[in-house]
This record gives sequence, structure tokens and C-alpha cells, in this order.
Amino acid sequence: MTDMTTKVSSGGAPAGPEGQVRLVAGRQVSMRMWRNEEPHDKPPTRRDYETVGFVISGRAELTIEGRTIRLEPGDSWLVASGAEHAYKVLETFTAVEAMAPPA
Repeated sequence: MTDMTTKVSSGGAPAGPEGQVRLVAGRQVSMRMWRNEEPHDKPPTRRDYETVGFVISGRAELTIEGRTIRLEPGDSWLVASGAEHAYKVLETFTAVEAMAPPA
């Protein structure tokens, strides 16, 4: 059996177009990290992939299809594929997200 293990160090991972850190990606899922994002609003969007996330530090609000939830350290969330959503970073924010299929 071939070893399919891949390691990506967050310190050497490439940055994405919105400032996210692109972590490991496979055929079925990928991960990214939002590190020390300063307070700001992100405009509403829809994505063709499902996203789950986990808050490491900071606070944000996530509005999904008009419903707003507060995200705090230790919280996790789900944004379904195709759902309109927007983030409002309230306090310097670090979180990890996984997307399926990979984005």
C-alpha cells in the first residue's frame, strides 16, 4: 500500500486570495485557516461546497440565509452548499474550516 499521508505546516502554507492559509487538500475535502483576522465585514456569498469550521480564538457573527449566530472560541459551524452567508469579524479571529468537495 502506498503512503498517502500529506503534511502541510501552517507556517509554510500558501496564502489564498482572501488572506486565508491554504492547508492540506485531498480529493474529497480541503482545509484552510483564517489567522488573526482583524474586525471587518465580509459581503454575502454562496459557495458550491459545504463548509464546517471551528473557532480557535476571537469572535464573529455568521449570518446564514438571514439567521445570525455568534461564533466564539470552541464553537463549530456548518454552512450548507449553496446557502447565502456572510461573516462579521467582531474581535481578532482565528478559525479552521474544511470544505467538501475541496475548494
